[in-house]
Parts: sequence; structure tokens; C-alpha cells
Amino acid sequence: MLKDGALWVSGGGPDSDIVVSSRVRLARNLAGVPFPNRAKAGQLEAVLEKILHAVESTPSIGPVEVLRLAKMSAVDRQIAVEEHLTSPQHISEPAGRALVLNRDNSMCIMINEEDHLRIQAILPGFQLDQALRLAWAADDAVEETIDYAFDAELGYLAACPTNVGTGMRASVMLHLPALAATNMIGQVLGAVSKVGVAVRGIYGEGTDAVGNLFQVSNQVTMGRAEEEIIAHLRAIVKQIMDSERAARRALMNDARMQLEDKIFRSYGLLTNARLMPSEEALRLISDVKLGGDLGLITNVPEDLLTRVSVNTMPAHIQRSAGRELSVWERDLARAAMIRERFGGQAPKRGRPGDSAADKEE
Repeated sequence: MLKDGALWVSGGGPDSDIVVSSRVRLARNLAGVPFPNRAKAGQLEAVLEKILHAVESTPSIGPVEVLRLAKMSAVDRQIAVEEHLTSPQHISEPAGRALVLNRDNSMCIMINEEDHLRIQAILPGFQLDQALRLAWAADDAVEETIDYAFDAELGYLAACPTNVGTGMRASVMLHLPALAATNMIGQVLGAVSKVGVAVRGIYGEGTDAVGNLFQVSNQVTMGRAEEEIIAHLRAIVKQIMDSERAARRALMNDARMQLEDKIFRSYGLLTNARLMPSEEALRLISDVKLGGDLGLITNVPEDLLTRVSVNTMPAHIQRSAGRELSVWERDLARAAMIRERFGGQAPKRGRPGDSAADKEE
């Protein structure tokens, strides 16, 4: 069972008005062993045991928690997905697979996902460089006792050709409600997709951008150093942040009453609804988070877009209830949890000049 939530769920961090989290993932494979999608059950188990031995016998990696997927309940496996600690693909076939977590769940190692190891560091806010250093430290610790599949010309070998080279995928989760409201989201994200950056939904490739949440990540892993990839992504993210802040100022200047109406309607639904589907909750939470960041509402929980939204996802709700729930029961429980989190408070309006948009001008 996952004892504590992922660190990024606590919220905060640099530029947390827009940046939800920063993640760096390194794909690694053992030399001389078939990739997981080609390996037999016995080979997967052997890889699992070898990696666990390496991790647990290397002091530099620090204390870890090992979660063997086959021994976790289906709900606990899904919780790990909801907290972005692993992927739906990883939990779909639990045998011979595991998660390794550090003390504060800021670093995890997925064993036998698409690759033998996927070392991931994920931090709250805009902290790409810190995430890279954390992932590097774990990578170096594992490599002390394990030989990676590496080619002098190609770099690190991976199951998917797009990961060959550095094996690194860096991504930033962004909250972009103003760009969406001003119909600029397609133009901005379309432009960045032409310069080696991919844009995906909340759970990565093939998922939708629910709640105005978008993942922006590097596409190229070969021919560039990790630091160069991070610097390029950092620059692109800053451009997107500038566009989002400009859109927020435009909304405050040109459509403030309509913006306030939408935000306060969403606040009213969140704090009074008796049934709340998950996608509707994310959409309303996005509106209210924007209201808090703009100073239009002053009693918005700082972790609204992270802990509140994560804790009201299906698996988290079922763990809290201690049993499997129907969709209707989850919607009922989600609404109650959100009302309780706000404590029945009426929205507290910000004063003129309190908004982030006003202060930036």
C-alpha cells in the first residue's frame, strides 16, 4: 500500500500559479536481457530481483519503499497512477513488476514497465533542474552495481526508438485556463509543438487535457545532452507561462465581470453540489484555482488543484470508503469531500488591486 502521497501533490513550488509539477524520467535497460515486452515471465522476475538488490544494497540511494504490484490491491495500483507515480501500462500486468519509492515519494523507479527501469523524479512547481539532479542521483546509484544497455554511438538503448539516446523525458504540467478561455490555447500549443516539444493530456500520451491541465515535454532524446534538453524545455515553458499571464491580464481588463461570474458559479457548485463527476470536478476546480490566483477569491485552498483534485479521484475515494463504490456512490462521496474541504465557507472576495494580474502591471 502506498503510505503517503506523492510530494508534488502537496502543491506549492516556484510559479505554482501556472506550473503544477516538473518531472524528469530516465529510461534504462539491463545489458543482455530482452526488453520487457519481449521477455518471458522468468526473465522479468530475474530483472526485478536484480534491480531490487541493487537499490536496497546501495546506501547512496537512501531508504526506499518497495511495492510489488502483484501484492498490491487493484485500488492501490490505481492510486499510484492517479498520483503519477506509475502508468496504466505498468499496472496492467502486475506480475514481475514493482515500484520503488524514496522517503518523500519525490523519486520513484518503475521496474519492468516499457523498459526495465524508468527512474522518475517529480517535484511541485517549476523545478526542472532539481528534478534532473534527483533523477541523476538515483541513476548513478543503480549503475554502481548494474550494467546498462548502452551503445557508444546511439547512447542508452530503449524499447521505444524515441527514447534511445539520453533516455530522458522531461515534462512540466501546466494549468492554462486563461489561454483556453481566450481561445488561444490551440495557437500557443501548436506553435511550441513545431520546435521539438510534445503536448499531452493530464496522464500523458493519448489522454485528454481535463481541467485545463497540459503536459509539455521534450520530443528529442538523441544528439543532445540532458542539460541542453532541459534548457530548451525550460525556455519553451517560460514562453507559455508568459502567454498565460498575458491572457489572464486580458481577461481581467476586458471581461472581468464575465470572468468573475464564471468563477463564482463554479465556487457555488463545488461548495453546494450533492453529486460531482470527476471531470466536472476538475473543470470547476480549475475555475476556482484561477479565481484564487487572480485574487478574486481569497479563501481558496493552496493545494486545490493538486491534493484536493487527486484525493477526489476514483481510486482515492474508494480507499477512503474502504470498499468498491459504484460511479453514483463515488460522485456522491466526491461532492461531500469537496464541500468538507471548503468547510462550508462562502467565497471571500478579493479587494481591487489584490489580483496577480493587477500587481504585474
